[in-house]
Amino acid sequence: MTDIISGEIHRPGRIEVVCGSMFSGKTEELIRRIKRAVFARQRVEIFKPSIDTRYSEEEVVSHDRNAIRSTIVDTSASILLLASDVDVVGIDEAQFLDEDLPNVCNELANRGVRVIIAGLDMDFKGVPFGPMPALCAIADDVTKVHAICVRCGALAYVSHRLVNDDKRVLLGEKAQYEPLCRECYIKATDEERKAASGASQ
Repeated sequence: MTDIISGEIHRPGRIEVVCGSMFSGKTEELIRRIKRAVFARQRVEIFKPSIDTRYSEEEVVSHDRNAIRSTIVDTSASILLLASDVDVVGIDEAQFLDEDLPNVCNELANRGVRVIIAGLDMDFKGVPFGPMPALCAIADDVTKVHAICVRCGALAYVSHRLVNDDKRVLLGEKAQYEPLCRECYIKATDEERKAASGASQ
């Protein structure tokens, strides 16, 4: 199916991953691709994990407040049940879903569904996050997007946590996180270690 106006083509099943740090435009890119598919009159369903209710319980919302209606799921298996008779599946904040998500995405793609996934590739410690590494491995296409380091203006590498909380999952915004390049991230974590060491003496 081809839409002459938009140039969007209904392609056979495939997996597309959009990954990067916070504030890099991952959700923005997911919404852009989904809206093009809708414009091309494809049947679309968007999912997000129930844990992510920062902006809306019923929509996928980017940091720039662009939004698109979504379905909340607790497990990746729910996506299989809810994604019947669709051409395109969008999944936002995929790092918060369970480790079975790659299998679910493969099954959808093998059925002929285009699966578009957005998520953090690393947590605040620079460790690969949840099912994202496996999703990148099986994807037909991976797009890594970058925020800008708030300290030096280079391309950001990781989301640096600004608050003293060691939980891996901590929903937040600019008050809790800042995008940093590798060099600035190393400097910041070194400073934090020295400050913590001095405070304990």
